[in-house]
Amino acid sequence: MTQTLTQIYDRLCKDGTLRPDPAQRAALPLLQAVRDALEAEPPKRGLFGFLAKPPAPPKGLYLWGGVGRGKSMLMDLFMEHVAISAKRRVHFHAFMQEIQNRLHEVRKTGVQDAIRPVAVAVAEQARLLCFDEMQITDIADAMIVGRLFQYLFEMGVVVVTTSNRVPEDLYKDGLNRPLFLPFIALIEDNMAVHELESETDYRQHRLAGTPVYFCPADARASRAIEAIWQELTGGGGEGPLVLKVKGRDVVLPDARSGVARASFWDLCAKPLGPADYLAIAGAVRVLIVEEVPLLSSSNFNEAKRFVTLIDALYEAKVRLICSAAASPENLYIEGEGSFEFVRSASRLREMQGEGWGA
Repeated sequence: MTQTLTQIYDRLCKDGTLRPDPAQRAALPLLQAVRDALEAEPPKRGLFGFLAKPPAPPKGLYLWGGVGRGKSMLMDLFMEHVAISAKRRVHFHAFMQEIQNRLHEVRKTGVQDAIRPVAVAVAEQARLLCFDEMQITDIADAMIVGRLFQYLFEMGVVVVTTSNRVPEDLYKDGLNRPLFLPFIALIEDNMAVHELESETDYRQHRLAGTPVYFCPADARASRAIEAIWQELTGGGGEGPLVLKVKGRDVVLPDARSGVARASFWDLCAKPLGPADYLAIAGAVRVLIVEEVPLLSSSNFNEAKRFVTLIDALYEAKVRLICSAAASPENLYIEGEGSFEFVRSASRLREMQGEGWGA
């Protein structure tokens, strides 16, 4: 007999794989209801069944709450155990980047409504879409999600998503936000909205007592960071996360479930600016940055970008895990910009605190 998600969860808690959490357990019947509806046999049509309307697709689920509460874990548990083949799990930013690329290609054909054929292609591939970290930061995405998801829901696609924000706070204070509001109504019409009210931040729990700043950036640091990466992502990343910022691609080489990993050179040796770093800070809750070198006048531009990155992460309360050539206070001790780096060093030290980002 097939086990329910609650039974599977209880078994994983019993064998020590998971830590019991009442808030997580309370969300499982909602996911189970979606699972049951998706796995149910379609009703048989009677003699005149061809005249009957097809059954309405089940409602999806919008699971929101603070970072590190276990939302992605619950969605992954659900995704793994839904016995249908036409399903897909993807980070929301990556999905929207894919949609924008498809729209660009379809518009070349001269069709009047490019969104519909793109939605049809998505619906043909997946009856269930699971999104990690739904949030809208880009106006280009904000202007198309309403019509895109209207088509997807009309075609019977079921959506389950996690988010750090309640639906009405999506794209909060964004440009032309009134044009975005119909998307919020779509969410509430087509998805059950549930807050995961766990008091425990499991990312903080996993990092409790674990160093998050490693120097020097040697083989030992690489091994330690790899172990943290495997723990936080549950076995590794899903590949690059591409963020669209003012028409440009900002690439995080590897990411999963709100955790991303990059080298200093990936983020600071390229001509990125404040908007790019703000987008990164808005897209992830944990960022691993490796191989930060000694900073000086010889790499002044890279050092300036690193300062801007740290400021963006600090303001957004992103958890930073870092390997560097020296301690924060000794990273930048000579040359132009070293005096101003004192503040950044202080922030790097503060961000090592166990409760940072909670």
